[in-house]
Amino acid sequence: MSIIQVQNLVKKYNGITAVNGISFEVRQGELFGFLGPNGAGKTTTINILCTLLSATDGTAIVNGYDCKKKSSDVRASIGLVFQETTLDNDLTAYENLKFHCYLYNMKRKETEERIKEVLQVVELYDRKDDLVRRFSGGMKRRLEIVRGLLHRPKVLFLDEPTLGLDPQTRMNIWAFIDNLRRKEGITVFMTTHYMDEAEVCSRIAIIDHGNIIACGTPDELKKKIRGDTVYIKTSDDAKAFDEIERGFDIRAARLKDGIALNVESGEKFIPKIFEALTTEILSINLKKPTLDDVFINLTGREIREDNNNKGSELFRIRKRG
Repeated sequence: MSIIQVQNLVKKYNGITAVNGISFEVRQGELFGFLGPNGAGKTTTINILCTLLSATDGTAIVNGYDCKKKSSDVRASIGLVFQETTLDNDLTAYENLKFHCYLYNMKRKETEERIKEVLQVVELYDRKDDLVRRFSGGMKRRLEIVRGLLHRPKVLFLDEPTLGLDPQTRMNIWAFIDNLRRKEGITVFMTTHYMDEAEVCSRIAIIDHGNIIACGTPDELKKKIRGDTVYIKTSDDAKAFDEIERGFDIRAARLKDGIALNVESGEKFIPKIFEALTTEILSINLKKPTLDDVFINLTGREIREDNNNKGSELFRIRKRG
């Protein structure tokens, strides 16, 4: 059963197309990832689904309600966590949550029970009377997430929920979100440009320049790339890229720091590349395809400029002198 249905969704700003006729469905109870680089159309789409923006064309239905025609019903059905924190630092954790309950007209008895329940889940009940300004980034994020669950929504929308957090905190947040999803029995729709976060999703839609270019489980997407992925760094990547294009019948991609290519057998290919290139090879990394490689294969570029995690390195050749 689909709890979110999007058909031919379009959003234009002053003649610029941010979302270009996308269609997808989200199944009830799944953790659905919307993966793409900054400016791809992720936040625009999530804002339409949350009724914060109106679509230029197409339809979006959440929990059986049309986002344009039944916006109040949609809002009552969802929880939303923005990229930027919206907690009041001058209020306590308890006060932040209670204010949210007032906004949703929750009854007093239900409010007290629900606040205690969610604070215990997020392991912040002992800090309920502390000002939020004293919380760490990870604690604030956990508090924001459970705040979005106070009124028991059918869908929880998370827009880049771990942006700016360190890797360890990000990992803890995602374990918390997935555990919370199972306990609450809700659907989670999240946007991200972090590949490791996308790996925990039930299914992923990859969006780029306003278009959905692939959709499936992480394993299904990675199976689209057969063989091995090889990353090469040379003393002259532009020249090496040209030599690879001329000498091998394979698809290569120029990256910020090196070259990526997909080959049938990395172990057989590596000796050949040493023989073929006239530029000095500084390093070669060989690994099985990841979601990073899926994006590179589909678009010819990395999802973000600071993506330097290229897997286990087989060879590193230091420059002399």
